[in-house]
Amino acid sequence: MSLKKVDAVVVGAGAGGGVVAKELAVNGLSVVLLERGKWYTPADCRKDDLRNQRTTILGNNTGPDDEGNPRVLVDQQGRERIVYPSQGGYNNNAACVGGGTATYGAMAWRFHPKDFRMRSEYGAPEGSTLEDWPISYDDLEPHYEKAEWEIGVSGDDSGNPFKGPRKKPLPMPPLPPSREETILRAAALRLGLHPFNIPMLRNSVPYGGRASCMRCRWCVGFLCEVDAKNGTQNTVIPAALATGNCELRSNCMVKEILLDDRGRAKGVAYFDANGRLQEQPADLVVVSGAATESARLLLNSKHRLHPNGLGNRYDWVGRNLQGHTYTGAIGFFEQETYDDLGPGAGIAICDYNHGNKGLRGGAMLANEFIRLPIQFLNFLPPGAPRWGKAHKDAMRKFYTHTIAVQGPTQEMPVWESRVQLDPKVKDRWGIPVLRMSGYRHPHTLEIGNFMSEKAAQWLKQAGAVQVWPKRAGQGLSGGQHQAGTCRMGNDPKTSVVNKYCQLHEVDNVFVADGSVHVTNGGFNPVLTIMAIGYWAADYIVKTWKGTRFRS
Repeated sequence: MSLKKVDAVVVGAGAGGGVVAKELAVNGLSVVLLERGKWYTPADCRKDDLRNQRTTILGNNTGPDDEGNPRVLVDQQGRERIVYPSQGGYNNNAACVGGGTATYGAMAWRFHPKDFRMRSEYGAPEGSTLEDWPISYDDLEPHYEKAEWEIGVSGDDSGNPFKGPRKKPLPMPPLPPSREETILRAAALRLGLHPFNIPMLRNSVPYGGRASCMRCRWCVGFLCEVDAKNGTQNTVIPAALATGNCELRSNCMVKEILLDDRGRAKGVAYFDANGRLQEQPADLVVVSGAATESARLLLNSKHRLHPNGLGNRYDWVGRNLQGHTYTGAIGFFEQETYDDLGPGAGIAICDYNHGNKGLRGGAMLANEFIRLPIQFLNFLPPGAPRWGKAHKDAMRKFYTHTIAVQGPTQEMPVWESRVQLDPKVKDRWGIPVLRMSGYRHPHTLEIGNFMSEKAAQWLKQAGAVQVWPKRAGQGLSGGQHQAGTCRMGNDPKTSVVNKYCQLHEVDNVFVADGSVHVTNGGFNPVLTIMAIGYWAADYIVKTWKGTRFRS
């Protein structure tokens, strides 16, 4: 069934898609925003330690459901297995209005200026596709600022001498420090490091008509019951709808981008909330389904002029899948260190993001988020009992006497880490699912080991009497920080989109999410995804006035 034509259809209501939909709508374009999942509200918050986006023991609290949503994972030995959203290896992110921003930890980092020119700074290690971005920190700076103020960021990074220049401070102050933060700050200063309060997409005071954080334990992985966690679902998407120019359709799964005889986009085909196949005509299509699903949609959108999928003439769609290798250390203290105050992470250092001898990049280091008992099992030291009374005694001993420090290591992208379409397995709608394969570059693991050592030094200086490392495996990266599968660049032979997130092959299709990241920095990427959304939308609006994209 074909519906009324609109100016733009945006696929995915997450960090990138929500921003783009709002920017197009406030500038007068008619927009349909399609989201595969539901629109949850604070009333849907369930503080279930076993069913959330962090642990997924009993499934996800914000989708996708296991039923009908398989993927195929290929390990380094070539063995295949079907995985589901609640299982490891799925590389899941929340599937709902707001996407990952509905349940994330909400760290709001700007990438470092050097993160945009990694190849020029360091050279590419053998076996890596490391490259510079076609845009710079200065290009994104005003869009970072807009995201910070429009969506809402608290914190104070004035104590970070390594950050890129900013024109305005953050709009909200940081939350008061936890016991962990106080201990770590003093230790960092003794080491000559530069601790500061982490920027957070979370209200420390009432902001934007929403309450301030109540500091509960159930933050990362959960919906916020007081709506103090700022995502696209409670900021830019309501603003888009308020214009009257944007319609949100949830529980809608997009099958493919529809193409005309010239190979240009003319809309999308999708299954609506009742399972009916619909066609939404549009002059412009913006893909914002995150790195795995955006690549999947492009690969499923075939045409005689695009036989290998849209944007995939040179086999770059789905390549360079990366995320973050989280490494660090855990320390045991004789005194109590944990006060059960959320949201958890609050203090960080950026002394090791760059300038590490023999290494390409690094990571920020921060204290860990709030701890759930089931999740804390992974933080117990090697050799700790895992069953019975001895296990319970170990949990009692370590739970309130440990501090975990870790960070997201800058990864070296590789050609072989990728998502493809599986030739056999399909989802509940009959759409071919993702087939994921690849590995982490050895240099990524080398950087991770270095960061683990630095985290251990910090904890020992803080007074830890026992310290053990948190290291990463060699397997495929991705996860909630997934990126790189539709990388931007100036050369169509080595990238999928141009500097404005526009497909090289089709000028009325854009990708606006972490897929376009050339590298993923040593930071949580969501603020950069939002800034990219503003950047791409700004170009679309300016170019739209010349009717360039009319199909």
